[in-house]
Amino acid sequence: MTVDRAVAPAALGRAVLLGRGAATLTAAGTGLRLAADPRPVLLAAGIVVASTVAGLAVLSRNPYVVRRPVAVLTLDGLAVLAVLAADPGIAYFCAAAGASALAGVVVGRLALLVGAAHAAAGYVVAAGVLRADPAHAEYVLAFPIACVLAAAGAAVATAALRRHVELSVRVVASAQRAAAAGERARLARELHDSVAKTLRGVSFAALALPQSLRRHPDLAERLAGTVSAGAAAAAREARDLLDGLRSDEPDRDFRAVLADLCRAADLPVRLDAAPADPPIAVRYELCRILQEALRNAERHAGARGVTVRLAERDGRLVLSVADDGRGFDVPADPAALRAGHHYGILGMAERARSAGGTLSVVATPGGGTTVTAAIPLRSPATAARP
Repeated sequence: MTVDRAVAPAALGRAVLLGRGAATLTAAGTGLRLAADPRPVLLAAGIVVASTVAGLAVLSRNPYVVRRPVAVLTLDGLAVLAVLAADPGIAYFCAAAGASALAGVVVGRLALLVGAAHAAAGYVVAAGVLRADPAHAEYVLAFPIACVLAAAGAAVATAALRRHVELSVRVVASAQRAAAAGERARLARELHDSVAKTLRGVSFAALALPQSLRRHPDLAERLAGTVSAGAAAAAREARDLLDGLRSDEPDRDFRAVLADLCRAADLPVRLDAAPADPPIAVRYELCRILQEALRNAERHAGARGVTVRLAERDGRLVLSVADDGRGFDVPADPAALRAGHHYGILGMAERARSAGGTLSVVATPGGGTTVTAAIPLRSPATAARP
């Protein structure tokens, strides 16, 4: 991700124009009450307003104008000279200091030369002011040096803002790359654990078909059925995978996402969820665990209702899904679940482990089943799925 180097100067340029306009108008307003003839002060104020509006309009429509420093500084210098011609007083000093700051935004450290030029011109103007009214020499002589200070300050601020923008962009780009890599890894894992395995079995059956057709027609018929069933299973797994990827919307409240999943079930589901904002990977795995638990309650448990709870306990996000179905005997060895064709529970346990957590199943025949996933909130999903 590249950084547009016109962003920082354009933003600070607008700020300088607004600040200079406000300061100059304030100074002109003060001079308006003290001047015997208000027309020069009003003319200077009008020039400041016109130049500020024009500068803001140009920067808003084309921020890249900051890449043309000669044109910018020339036009701004003409505006300052116009203010000087209208009212060679405090309004001019404010305008000159603002011009020096704008130079610092546009050309960086070279603005010290511009600031020095404005300061030199300011001392010439100050000499004329002092000849007319020597009572405020300490104030008038201090104004020109503000041009050099404004140029240096704006140059430093622009460089700092540019570095901040570049660092922020790099951090965001790194986060985006990490998120994209995580999503790719997760999708690859999902495909490997479901669709790829099924398609591999279909491929083996299809390879054996030609020879079986000639020698063992009955076996060929069974293999053809295997291929057909495998293709249907792969399509179903791909559809489930896509539904799972779409089930979570990271920008939405997690409780709202869980509520949508519960409403999509074909049996009554009561949801009791505490506020939670888990990491994206954890959100995804919990959504898939909830989907699988609800699917098991619908298809295998014969449940009439399900209660889903989400709570935070001891730094862990705990999701429990309890149904009132027929239940089953939970073996002491989880590997025995595979023999009992409880693949959904094994898959949920793998998902919980992949998010750094654990899954527990409590069930009794005729007494329903409760599936509980507990995942740490403050640790990323670093565990690898087997």
